[in-house]
Amino acid sequence: MTYKSALQAVADPMRLQILERLREGPRPAGQIAAGLPVTRPAVSQHLKVLKDAGLIEERREGTRRIYAANPAALGELRAFIDGLWRDALNAFADFTDKTEDSK
Repeated sequence: MTYKSALQAVADPMRLQILERLREGPRPAGQIAAGLPVTRPAVSQHLKVLKDAGLIEERREGTRRIYAANPAALGELRAFIDGLWRDALNAFADFTDKTEDSK
């Protein structure tokens, strides 16, 4: 998984909503789709994008497919976002240090 594909996958509000549902635990596609304002085939397409990005995993139980969030991939995404945050804070600290030095 690359952070770029993960960010592109969750940029879609419906995929983000699906991923949020999977935070609560593994679910079959029908349960994920219940109550969403899109068709089941549309949910399946969104699940495929999330799976291709590595954010979710799929396992079969008979004829059902059970989807779950991929903790390792979410950890990689979090590490990327934490890095952005750390870089922004360091840049701000450097800026304030330079501002203080120029006074």
